[in-house]
Amino acid sequence: MEFALLAPWVFFLFAGALDLGFYSYAMIATESASRVAALYTSSSQTSAADATGACQYVLAELKALPNVRNVSSCSALPVQVTVTAGAGADNSEASTVSVTDQTPLLIPIPGVARQVTITRATQMLVREQS
Repeated sequence: MEFALLAPWVFFLFAGALDLGFYSYAMIATESASRVAALYTSSSQTSAADATGACQYVLAELKALPNVRNVSSCSALPVQVTVTAGAGADNSEASTVSVTDQTPLLIPIPGVARQVTITRATQMLVREQS
């Protein structure tokens, strides 16, 4: 009798922990993708605003996420990449990469958000060409 009463609560706790783990992994992967793309765009002045190249790095970094496996562009959700070249904090030339990832629908738990949109931005100084 006790198991019958507690089973739904245990299931919801398990489903919640699974969802939380997936959302955490998606946040870490999005942050990593932003860093990798910013590292690419900061490699030279010609790549400082290269959104297409940054998109390829982001997709390669996010390929383990189930909502990104079949994505080939970064212009619409579930993955959007924005690259801007401009002045950094100390007025040096810098490149800023913003990556937005929208998670897929997971386990439907009443009262809990079903999709999460994660945005991470990274800015790096552009290396001077010598």
